[in-house]
Amino acid sequence: MPTPAPTPDIATVAALVRTAARSEILPRAQNPAARLKADGTWITDADLAMQHRLQRELAALWPHIPLLGEEMSAEEQQRLMSEEAASPNGPGLWVLDPLDGTSNFAAGLPCFGPSLAWVQGGRVRLGVVVDVMRDETFSATEGQGAQLNGQPLPGPTTQIPLAKTIACVDFKRLPTALATRLASHPPYSSQRSIGSVALDWCWVAAGRFHLYLHGSQGLWDYAAGSLILSEAGGHGQTLAGEPVFNNTLDKRSALCAGDAGLFEQWAAWVAQGAA
Repeated sequence: MPTPAPTPDIATVAALVRTAARSEILPRAQNPAARLKADGTWITDADLAMQHRLQRELAALWPHIPLLGEEMSAEEQQRLMSEEAASPNGPGLWVLDPLDGTSNFAAGLPCFGPSLAWVQGGRVRLGVVVDVMRDETFSATEGQGAQLNGQPLPGPTTQIPLAKTIACVDFKRLPTALATRLASHPPYSSQRSIGSVALDWCWVAAGRFHLYLHGSQGLWDYAAGSLILSEAGGHGQTLAGEPVFNNTLDKRSALCAGDAGLFEQWAAWVAQGAA
C-alpha cells in the first residue's frame, strides 16, 4: 500500500514563509527596483525571488501540491484553478501572493508581506500572512483557530459603538454611490487604508481595525487573510451578501468586522448606502 501524501502543517508552513520573507524581501526593501507590468501594477525583484523560492521549497516538502502564484500568467492560473475545482478529493493548491502591498514596498511604506493559502476540496484549509517589517506572522488552520507569532490570536471583541470605530476602506474600488455616501456621511469615527489586502484582513482579526470594506480583490490577496479572520472569530461577506471565497479566480468584494454586532450594523449601513 502506498504511503499517504503528507498534509501541510501550519508550524512548518509559517516558518518557511517567514524565513523566506526575511531572506528575499527584507534585504531588497532599500532598493526595490520596481517596474510596471503590462496591467499597470508594480512588480519588483522581491516578488519574483519570493515566488521562485516558495515554489521550490513547498514542492520539496509537498511535491503533490501545485502552486498558483500571482506572478504566473493568467492562463496558467486558470488552468491550475480549474484542475483544483474539478478534483475535490485531490491534493489541493497553494495560492500565493509573494509580496502583497508591492506599491507600498516600492514607495518605502512599511506595510507589505507574503500571503500563502492552501486551498483543498473547495475550502481554504490553511493560511499564512507575514508582516515583514513588524516581524509578525499571522496564521490559521481551518477549525483550529488563528495565531500571531505562534500564539493564539484572541477574537477581536471590540464591544464599542459603530460611531466610535476605525474602518479600513479602499474607496477607489467601491461603487461610486457607496463611496460618495461613505465620504460625506461616514458611520464610523475614522478611516484608514494601508495598501495591503492581506494585512487588512489580519488587522481586523487582531482588532486593529474594527470594520473593513474593499470593492475588488484577487484570490491570492484574500484567501489566507479571510481564513485568519474567520478563525479569530471575525465575520465577512461580499457586498452582495455572499461568502468572499468561492473557489474561483473571480475578483471579490469584502465587507468585514471582528465583532458580530458591529458586523450586522456595518452590513446594514452599507446595504443602504449601496441602494
